[in-house]
Amino acid sequence: MADRQRVYTGRRLPNGGAVVFVIDKEGDSRRLRLHLKECNHSPTGFEWGYGGSGPAQLAFEILFDVFGDAALALRMHQAFKRERIAVLDRKRPWQFGEGEIILWAAKFATGN
Repeated sequence: MADRQRVYTGRRLPNGGAVVFVIDKEGDSRRLRLHLKECNHSPTGFEWGYGGSGPAQLAFEILFDVFGDAALALRMHQAFKRERIAVLDRKRPWQFGEGEIILWAAKFATGN
């Protein structure tokens, strides 16, 4: 289907750790990768629900995955962390559609 988009979803493991998956346009799932050479806030992985280094890493990785541009992701990731990642409930699963992220980025770029 031409209108399908990637979906980013996070949940807690039984041990309390955080895991984030990307479901692609074909419905296949993969774990979101760390790109520590491009941005190294949290080498131990992702977090959400507060404004720390794990949420900053997650924000960068989602933006980098959507746009494929590390410089662009670096410019936007702290705002994305504050506005979208830090406000998530730490204990609950979450998901963002690719279109929702692109719309957020467009608003960020225009200052709205």
